[in-house]
Amino acid sequence: MGPSAVRYANIKARLERLGHTVLDEGNLAVPNPEEQVAEGSDRRLKAVTSVCNTVYKLANKCVEAGDFAVFLGGDHSISIGTIAAAAYNSSVGVIWIDAHADFNTPDTSPSGNIHGMPVAALTGRGPEPLVNVGYEGTKIQPTQIVQIGIRDLDDQEREQLASSGINVFTMRHIDELGTAAVAHQALDRLRHLDSIHISLDMDSLDPDEAPGVGTPVPGGLTYREAHLLMEILGDSNRVRSLDIVEINPILDNMNKTAELAVELSASLLGQRIL
Repeated sequence: MGPSAVRYANIKARLERLGHTVLDEGNLAVPNPEEQVAEGSDRRLKAVTSVCNTVYKLANKCVEAGDFAVFLGGDHSISIGTIAAAAYNSSVGVIWIDAHADFNTPDTSPSGNIHGMPVAALTGRGPEPLVNVGYEGTKIQPTQIVQIGIRDLDDQEREQLASSGINVFTMRHIDELGTAAVAHQALDRLRHLDSIHISLDMDSLDPDEAPGVGTPVPGGLTYREAHLLMEILGDSNRVRSLDIVEINPILDNMNKTAELAVELSASLLGQRIL
């Protein structure tokens, strides 16, 4: 339902007003999540892997065509497929904007939720089917990743992340340095790469701003901090693809979170105050 909520918030019209030509490829077919949950973790892994491989195939077509691609998802696990495509035969940096690092594996995750594992899978850690989405092996190195907005880590995940080599800007960094400094430093740390993929989890924002997410964490980005971040990243002219994920309309307030997601995508793609 997350992608439908973003469409209902008029993402296509909003981007068209900025001068972009927008082609909506529609939804990908996915298994019924309730049925998969009932059938156990192995079935969930197979279902998510299948969807991510389908995502990869579509995303790869966008990359080959040179199009800017926007991927809408309820679940952050789709980024395994989108980033695998962005990284295929390309030097890509990933800016992961999220309350969570998503660096768990089945061995470290208290919940076992796959949406807490995509960064690990992309860097070659975790279940083989996830690591091998699209094509075999590691998709990106830790030095190709910058995480922003992190504030909620599991204990073992924290230990793994600290020694991983991933550049991490927590909410404390944003508080101390300011959003603009963090954004510019993030771009600088990825300056050796040809392009950038942004993976935006809406729970990176404070729940007061974005209530319609599955795992809200207090103390997140404010409305203006999030917009400034996207504006500065957009000014770099290096961003080539975007994930917008973890929107859950059932938990939202009058589609507030989806509408904010549309506004943030517009800020990334050219909307400016003056």
